[in-house]
Amino acid sequence: MENQKNQLDDLLYLMQRLRDPQTGCPWDLRQTFQTIVPHTIEEVYEVVDAIEREDYRHLKEELGDLLFQIVFYSQLGKEQGLFEFADIVAVLVQKLVVRHPHVFPDGTLNSKRDAEATPDEQQIKKTWELIKSSERQSKGAESILADIPESLPALTRAVKLQKRAASHGFDWPSIDGVVDKLDEETEEFKVALKEGDQAAIEDELGDLMFTMANLCRHLGLDAETVLRKSGRKFEHRFQFVENSVRATGKTLSETTLDELDRLWDQAKQP
Repeated sequence: MENQKNQLDDLLYLMQRLRDPQTGCPWDLRQTFQTIVPHTIEEVYEVVDAIEREDYRHLKEELGDLLFQIVFYSQLGKEQGLFEFADIVAVLVQKLVVRHPHVFPDGTLNSKRDAEATPDEQQIKKTWELIKSSERQSKGAESILADIPESLPALTRAVKLQKRAASHGFDWPSIDGVVDKLDEETEEFKVALKEGDQAAIEDELGDLMFTMANLCRHLGLDAETVLRKSGRKFEHRFQFVENSVRATGKTLSETTLDELDRLWDQAKQP
């Protein structure tokens, strides 16, 4: 490959070549907006994974893969006469200029605020919500929750629902209320579990998880990150147990539960 710094135009051209009906790639030619979605979701998580592992050497590669998804969608849009990459950029720039009047006071990309003036962060947040509300209304949405995608991971969506409601005053004034709610939901779950009502168990467990997400929000923690860290912790500890059992020449199924518990306690040691 030529040793050169390719530009965005090169990437757009490459995408056109991949989708060329006569000389393009058969796989790329079969793709639609719908078929690419799973790949887009996968690429997003690979970017997140690289960041959380602080693997910055590979992060640029993962970001490139994610950018390619956007370029792919823009090519499909261009082919169908819907939009093209330049339209995506234009809409994005205009939206961000409008949403940041404290940076672009005249509503133009080149306008600047006085460098000596210190923006009021509370006012910035309030203005942001007013602008977002206006955008939702312009799309015909009646509910303030209307534009939160149902396709989001459930935990992420729960937090976004809570944040949106909280931005309009629907929230506990302190974390104490969330903790009390967590206790309440735990007791209701125990009752459902004791009664063996499967539908109630599912319902109460959902409420319990939703409240846990709210607790993370009040603590200023990202619920997805918290759960991913817990998952990684379990994975590392379980692998310790696996390796310890393997060293004895046994399998997990051949090891008693008491022995597995003992190894698990060892894995928890700092």
